[in-house]
Amino acid sequence: MPKVGMQPIRRSQLIAATLQAIDQVGMGEASIAYIARLAGVSNGIISHYFQDKNGLLAATMRHLMQALSQASRARRAALGEDSPRTQLRAIIDSNFDDSQVNGPAMKTWLAFWAASMHHPSLRRLQRINDHRLYSNLCGQFLRALPQQQARSAARGLAALIDGLWLRGALSGEAFDIQQAVQIAYDYLDLQLAKAEGPARAERPRRLSGSPL
Repeated sequence: MPKVGMQPIRRSQLIAATLQAIDQVGMGEASIAYIARLAGVSNGIISHYFQDKNGLLAATMRHLMQALSQASRARRAALGEDSPRTQLRAIIDSNFDDSQVNGPAMKTWLAFWAASMHHPSLRRLQRINDHRLYSNLCGQFLRALPQQQARSAARGLAALIDGLWLRGALSGEAFDIQQAVQIAYDYLDLQLAKAEGPARAERPRRLSGSPL
C-alpha cells in the first residue's frame, strides 16, 4: 500500500521528469521508459497515475496552466490600483512570467499545441486555456470599452500574446521578454485610447483668447 501523502509527491516528480525529458529530447523521443528513468521509477508507476503518455502530458500542461494562473493572481493582487490598464498589464506580464518562458516550459507548450490537434482530451484542455485568457482580457476591457470593442480588443490582445510568445519560442535566440511585453503594452494603450478619444471629443473647446 502506498504511503499516505505519496501520490502528490509522485505526481509532481513525474511531471518534473516530463518537462525535463521534453526539454532534452523532444516529445517524440520522450517515451514512457525515458521519463520513468529520469524520475527513477518503473514504467508501471506512470501507467498507474496517468494511464498513458497523453495523460502525463495533460497533467504536465495543467501544472503549467496552474503556474500561469498563480502568476496572474499574484501580480494582480500586488497592484496598487485597480484600473483596467494596470490589470491588463498584469495579465500580459503573467503570460511572459519565468514559469512560462523557461526552456522546458516553452518546449512543452509547443509539444502540447501540436498534440492537441490530434487528441480530443488535449484539445479540450487547449480550449479551456484559450477561453480563460480571452475571458480575463475581455472582463477588463469591458470596464473601459463598449461590448463589441471590448471583445475585439480581447481577441486581438490574446492573439498578440500568443504570437509574441510563439515567435520568442521559435526564434532560436535569447527571448527578449521586455520587447515582447512592450509591444503588447503598446497595443493595449491603442485599444484603451478608443475609450479616451470620445471623452476628449465631448469636452467643450476653449475659444481663443477666452478665460480658462
